[in-house]
Amino acid sequence: MLLEKFKNYHIILASGSPRRQELFKELGLDYTIKVNTVEEKYPFDLKAEEITNFLALLKAKSFENELKNNELVITSDTIVWLKNKALEKPKNKQKAIEMLLKLSNKNHKVITSICLKTNHMEKVFHDETIVHFKELSLEEITYYVDNYHPFDKAGAYGIQEWIGFIGVTRIEGSYFNVMGLPVHKLYEELLNF
Repeated sequence: MLLEKFKNYHIILASGSPRRQELFKELGLDYTIKVNTVEEKYPFDLKAEEITNFLALLKAKSFENELKNNELVITSDTIVWLKNKALEKPKNKQKAIEMLLKLSNKNHKVITSICLKTNHMEKVFHDETIVHFKELSLEEITYYVDNYHPFDKAGAYGIQEWIGFIGVTRIEGSYFNVMGLPVHKLYEELLNF
């Protein structure tokens, strides 16, 4: 399976996200973590998965001049897509509260793109999950932001945290995609890479 296929490869997971690292570990592959600093800017006319595809590829290209022949780098990017706009990571408490108020009593898409890159090949793919939120009170939102500090999370929330337990009424698609890594899709793409 995967272990056999990639036994001669050095896999680099280019993510500082503890959630992605935890999920990737479950694939049973040996890997190291290395994150290159990339300015995550994209053309303003991109929409939905075009944004995450662009950013995942941008992150992978930052490894272009340092990859050895037996190395595979895996990069990813996640956004929350609501009313034709991307909600990225909130910059402060006020922005986090504003984002969660926008998500309250609505459904939105969580889009994650992944790029697999070696010196010879490159593949970008994405997954989407629809998340339904109940109506959240300002008190619930403020409690969550004050206690969980979701400033490193797209859309200002982690589904695996308190707000997910009390606020998410339904999801359509992969739960792990909402956490930032659609493991089922990554597994399939690695098998076919």
